[in-house]
Amino acid sequence: MRRGAVRSVVVAGLLALGAGVPGSVQASAHASVQASARVADGPEADVAYHGRVALSGARLRIWLVPENDGPAAVPNATLRVRLSAELADRQQLAEGCARAGSREVVCETGPLPLHGRGRHIALLLELRERAPEVAVRVDTWWDGGATDRNHSNDEHVVLALDTGDTYAF
Repeated sequence: MRRGAVRSVVVAGLLALGAGVPGSVQASAHASVQASARVADGPEADVAYHGRVALSGARLRIWLVPENDGPAAVPNATLRVRLSAELADRQQLAEGCARAGSREVVCETGPLPLHGRGRHIALLLELRERAPEVAVRVDTWWDGGATDRNHSNDEHVVLALDTGDTYAF
C-alpha cells in the first residue's frame, strides 16, 4: 500500500471516528472502535512492537519493528504513536505514516507473517517546542481483523528525557 492509499484509509478512519468533532463524541466513537477491535472474530495473532526512542532538543526519534508471534499471519495492521507533547505543524513522515492529531501519528505495519517481522518504521518527529521529557505511547490502532489476546507486548509507554540518550522498549 502506498502513501496516498494509506492516507486515504487513515483519513477515512479518522472521519469514521469523528476526528474534528469536539470532545465526548470523538472519544466515544474511538472507544467503540477500540472495544470492537479487541473482540474481533478474526484469526488469532500476537502483534508486538520493539524499538527505541531518543529525544534531543525539539526532535524525537522513534525506531520500531512490528512482529507477529502467531498463530496466524496478519495481512496489515496500523500502529499508533501518541506523545505527551504537541507536534510541530509541519512533519516529514515516513512512507505509510500519517498524522492523526496534534500529538498522534499512525503507521501501517505492512504484512506481519506468522513468526515474522513487518517493515522497520523510523520517525523523526519535530515537537512544537522543546520539552524536558516526552512520554511516548505505542499501541495497535487497527489489527487487520485479527484477535490479539496478549496486549502486554504491543502497548508500551516510554519516557524519553531531553538528553539524546536512547530508551529501548
